[in-house]
Amino acid sequence: MSLRLSTVILPVRRWHEGGRDQWERAERLGFHTAYTYDHLSWRTFRDGPWFGAVPTLTAAAAVTERLRLGTLVTSPNFRHPVTLAKDLMSLDDVSGGRVTLGIGAGGNGFDATALGQDPWTPRERADRFAEFVPLLDRLLTEEAVTHEGAFYSAVEARNIPGCVQRPRLPFAVAATGPRGLKLAARHGQAWVTTGDPKLFDEGTAEQSLDALRGQVGALGKALAEIGRETGSVEKILLTGFTPERNTMLESVDAFVDFAGRHRELGFTELVVHAPIPDSDFAADEAVFERIATEALAQLEG
Repeated sequence: MSLRLSTVILPVRRWHEGGRDQWERAERLGFHTAYTYDHLSWRTFRDGPWFGAVPTLTAAAAVTERLRLGTLVTSPNFRHPVTLAKDLMSLDDVSGGRVTLGIGAGGNGFDATALGQDPWTPRERADRFAEFVPLLDRLLTEEAVTHEGAFYSAVEARNIPGCVQRPRLPFAVAATGPRGLKLAARHGQAWVTTGDPKLFDEGTAEQSLDALRGQVGALGKALAEIGRETGSVEKILLTGFTPERNTMLESVDAFVDFAGRHRELGFTELVVHAPIPDSDFAADEAVFERIATEALAQLEG
C-alpha cells in the first residue's frame, strides 16, 4: 500500500517574513499536501502571531502549482456552513482544484468562546457537527440550498459555478467516536485522527498502535454499514500528538520505522508539522527536510 507524506504549516509567520517561504518549500520538498490549522488562536500560540486559514491558503495557492492545500481542521466553533461554502468554492477555484477540507467537531479551546458564547458540551458539539457536515456537503454540490435545522439555516443559498473538483472538493473528516465515524463514512473522502489523546503524555508506542488499530477497525465497520469499501476512504494520521511525536523526527530511520508501522495499520497519509523553534513542534530543520525527500523512498525500498 502506497503512503503519502504531508505537512502542517501553522500560520504563525507574517507572509513576507517567512510565511510565503514555508509554502514554497513544502512544494519544493515534494509533500503531497500542506495543511494549516483553522483557529482564531491556538494553545501556547495565543499571545503571538496567528493568521487566518482561508486567506493564508489563498496566498499559498497563488505561489504554488502542484501542492495540495487544506485545513486540519475546520470546525463549527466559529464557522457557518453558508459562508464557509462560499470561501471554499472560491479557494478551490483560485487553487485550480487543489483543496481538501479537513473538518472536525471542534473542542473547548479559545475558539469555543471567542464569539461570546458559552462552550458547547460534547453532546452539543456532536449534534452541531451532525448537521454542519451534511449541510456543507449540499451547499458545495447543489446550486441553491434552503435548509432550516436545529442549529443552521440557509435560504436560497447559491454557490455557482461550484467547485473545480467534482462533485465538490474532498472532505477529510476528523472523528474517533461512533457518530463522527458515521459522518466520515457517509460524507468523507478521507478520515483524520490524531490517535488517542489519553496516551499523549504517558502512553507507549504499542498502546498508541493498539488504539489506532481500533479506530481503523471502527471506521471499517461504519463504512461496511453503508456499503462502502474500506479502501474508498483515505486514512490520515496527524502525527504531532502521538507518544512518538518527538522521537520520530530525530532521524530518517526513526521516521521510516514509525511510518512503516502505521502503514501496516492501513494509513495512507502521514502529516508532520513543519518545525517551529521554541515550541512543542521544535525539530531539526535539516532532518525534517531529509525526511521529506528520503523517507518514502527508503520505506518502499
